[in-house]
This record gives sequence, C-alpha cells and structure tokens, in this order.
Amino acid sequence: MLLCATPTKAKCCDPADGLETWNALKRLVRDLGLENEQRPQGIVLRSKVDCLRACERGPILVIWPEGIWYSDVTPERIEVIIRSHIINNQPIEKWIYKTTPFQHQKHQST
Repeated sequence: MLLCATPTKAKCCDPADGLETWNALKRLVRDLGLENEQRPQGIVLRSKVDCLRACERGPILVIWPEGIWYSDVTPERIEVIIRSHIINNQPIEKWIYKTTPFQHQKHQST
C-alpha cells in the first residue's frame, strides 16, 4: 500500500489530514497483524510517499499490485478499505479513483 499523505507541496490534501491518515494506516496494519511475515495470505507492506502525481482528492492510497487507487482517504475510510479490500479481497468500488493494474512483461534477451 502506498499512501500519498504528507506531500511537500500540499496540492492534494492538507498535510495534517494526510498525517492523521498515515498514522491510522500504520496502527491498523500493526494491530491487525498484517505485517506478520508468517501471515498465510502474505505480508502487507505500507509506505508513505511524497507525491503520486494525482494532485487532487488526496490523501490517495494505491493498493499494489492490483493498481487500485482510492481517493479522499481518511482515517475512517482507511479502516474500511483495509478490512474490506485487504483482508476480505473486496475493493470498495464507490471510493476507487482509478485503476492501473500491474502487467508483468517478459524481457527478451538479445
């Protein structure tokens, strides 16, 4: 999970709102045991990024590798997203800003 939460240039969200959302994300990932390397569904990693170049409707949360972008993410929404999307594999369609799925391409050797 990548969260654009505390941008250097506050174009997408108020940095205080972003920091509150980031702190909620960290707490939930820890409290729900998602960063446990022994978790059967795999470890959930999270990172705070400066800018995802969306520059609107932030904080923006990207779920990777699905490439699902959530906008207007608040501490309340982050908990719903984690429980529904991350734990139960059910994205919340009404909050999705855009999708950019990862596509693995094989490199040809020359």
